[in-house]
Amino acid sequence: MEEHHHDLTDDVGERRGFLGAMATAMMAGGLIGGYGTFATYAGRFLYPSGGDKTSWQFLATVDQLKIGSSIPFETPVGSKVVVARQSEGSTAEDFIALSSVCPHLGCAVHWESQNNRFFCPCHNGAFDASGKATEGPPAAANQSLKRFPLMVENGLLFIKVPTESVRGTREA
Repeated sequence: MEEHHHDLTDDVGERRGFLGAMATAMMAGGLIGGYGTFATYAGRFLYPSGGDKTSWQFLATVDQLKIGSSIPFETPVGSKVVVARQSEGSTAEDFIALSSVCPHLGCAVHWESQNNRFFCPCHNGAFDASGKATEGPPAAANQSLKRFPLMVENGLLFIKVPTESVRGTREA
């Protein structure tokens, strides 16, 4: 009868080899995961996505603004806006919100209800009721006033504005 001799040292060697390979794989996986996480955070810090850095802000009740009247508003990042009521209805389409900073040289524009326009006194720049330049240097350069979205909900007027400046500083 042949004696089958099983060598325990071979089993131990195979187990050690297997466990060593597993430990190496786990360390490599941990390093890859750690460096991957680090790279992700570094990427987010160095190249922020910007995301949607806007929010809806309360302006006034619909009844507070009469046709032809306007109110000034300053966004959280310092942008100056003028909001005017253009018709009698009670929807967002009856109002308009435009930057009150002339795109020509940054002077303040104001609503002239008698002329149905926004006017910049610095260089006689004029904009129609939708903010499109019609006279002066802004018209020559085809520069319009920036428009902001509006929403009416339960008789309240809201404006959608940036809450974080693109440049990291306050805008004019």
